[in-house]
Amino acid sequence: ALLLAFGSIMNLNANQSENGKRVPAEWEPQEAVWLQWPSEFERVFQPAFADMTAIISRYQKLNILFDSMSDHKQARQAIEAAGADPDDANIIWHHIPNDSAWMRDNGPVYIVADGEMRIQNWEFNAWGGAFGSHISFDQDNRVPSLLGDKLDMPVDVIDIVHERGNLEFNGVNAVILNWSTLGDPDRNPGYTREQAVRDLRHHFGVSRVVMVEGIPAGDLTRGHIDGFARFIDAETVVVSQCTADSHCQPGDGADGSVYDNAAKTIAAAGFKVIRDPILGQVRYRDKIFDTNYLNWLVGNGFVIAVGFGDERTDAAAKRRIEGYFPGRDVYIVEMLESWYDGGGVHCHTNDQPAL
Repeated sequence: ALLLAFGSIMNLNANQSENGKRVPAEWEPQEAVWLQWPSEFERVFQPAFADMTAIISRYQKLNILFDSMSDHKQARQAIEAAGADPDDANIIWHHIPNDSAWMRDNGPVYIVADGEMRIQNWEFNAWGGAFGSHISFDQDNRVPSLLGDKLDMPVDVIDIVHERGNLEFNGVNAVILNWSTLGDPDRNPGYTREQAVRDLRHHFGVSRVVMVEGIPAGDLTRGHIDGFARFIDAETVVVSQCTADSHCQPGDGADGSVYDNAAKTIAAAGFKVIRDPILGQVRYRDKIFDTNYLNWLVGNGFVIAVGFGDERTDAAAKRRIEGYFPGRDVYIVEMLESWYDGGGVHCHTNDQPAL
């Protein structure tokens, strides 16, 4: 698989895209961040969402989708409990039906094409049904098109199942993703790597497509890239690294090998790779988590990362992230309930670039 990935990289470097499309990087200026407020079985996420709301609204516009008036009332109460104002001028409420609190994945991909901002609506089927057939997703799947109407942006509907959490862009000419996710037969049966390379180049205007492969243990998204490999500038990627203090171990044939192989693949594509050490592990309910902080959100002047309630590893991660994004304020928000259900702050948020 590694050799196949290297071959794809070499072929793409020789064929630069010229179709006038670009997906802005997350660290570029943003118009807004979007959330889908937790409803029904996800209400336990509300305190963390309120903390995120309090932070984001201090820096930029935050759009919040709510599914019902009851959800809206609960959201306002949670935000007030977090010490923020639900009527802050930077908070905009939208009564738009939705199924889940993971807007990174069902929400839009924003792309600039010939100087115009457009929305891409990729198909969403609730992570290939990984969380069970009872999980609804039809309303989530419509959200990008509804936002296109609201924002008066053209919408391109793409008949491929994929989630934004498995796409890392450098804002220039590259995307990194996990083939284990995109090539999942429960998402895209019969889809080939060669088709994927062509489609990604066409839809995103990139010339460098870097595909890693492998699924960390227990990851029901089947390996979203935003859990272990993140661009911090156009040529630098931070990749998780297991240590003697983490539950995973380097080269262990499981998570450690997934991260190590990803780092090798990304470095072979010509990018500088920084390994971010996993310095501990925490037990929460019936699971053990490595303190992996890469599922961060970058905004206008700030970064929010998942916290694990471990003061030592949280503080060390904060210092590292401050080094990755100098000049931005870094916040660690404890999100163990979200992490238990499969994701963190990046998975919950969807950033809208400024044109």
